[in-house]
Amino acid sequence: MSLFLHNEALGKLVLRLTVGSLILFHGVAKITDPASVDYIAGALTRAGLPPLLAYGVYVGEVVAPLMVILGIYTRYAAIIIVVNMIFAITLMHMNDIFALSDNGGWRLELQGFYLFGALAIVFLGSGRHAYKPD
Repeated sequence: MSLFLHNEALGKLVLRLTVGSLILFHGVAKITDPASVDYIAGALTRAGLPPLLAYGVYVGEVVAPLMVILGIYTRYAAIIIVVNMIFAITLMHMNDIFALSDNGGWRLELQGFYLFGALAIVFLGSGRHAYKPD
């Protein structure tokens, strides 16, 4: 039993599958609702950035999560997710960074989970159970 509970490779797989699949749902939502990318482009324009960067959300919420799930260039894909989440937090959620939700949790706990989960993957790597282990 203790060998099963001390399995780094399995822990890395669980982390990769969790972060990758949960953020992928957000990417699929953006594919099915292209107007959300226009909303992101507007936020980028207001921040003085080129609206073309809005299409990067497809890389950060579809391509990179698929790479993390499969274990292909996992660390690089996780860095892309980290950058995507930094953009998301700074463009859309800066007013909530120190705010609590109605039930007392951090208002940005979902964004924080994606950001810090991806950062953990950057440091940990893919593990053994990956298409291309690093």
